[in-house]
Amino acid sequence: MKLAGSLIAIVVLFVSLPVAALQDPTKPPGTEAPGVRSQPVRSLSLDSIVYGQDRKVAVIEGEALREGQGANGIRVRKIYQDRVEVLDRGNARTLYLDKLPQVRGTQ
Repeated sequence: MKLAGSLIAIVVLFVSLPVAALQDPTKPPGTEAPGVRSQPVRSLSLDSIVYGQDRKVAVIEGEALREGQGANGIRVRKIYQDRVEVLDRGNARTLYLDKLPQVRGTQ
């Protein structure tokens, strides 16, 4: 009976261990799959937009890009008069033009 009790205790111990704690002893060290790291959202500047019937160009980080073009991990999806939809390293983002600073007259 003692053997059966010990066997049950061992089975309960293995069942309660997390799966990550059980490793393949035949697997060479250092072959674990790398964890997925999310990349921080980077700051992108929308410098200007040229918007006309025949021409739509957005200047992003100093690069003039048309719809469908890309540079530095950015691909322009759609250009509007006041914003640009882009894919930034595969993530959809919308960039807006900064508002102009208020200019006050001098007396």
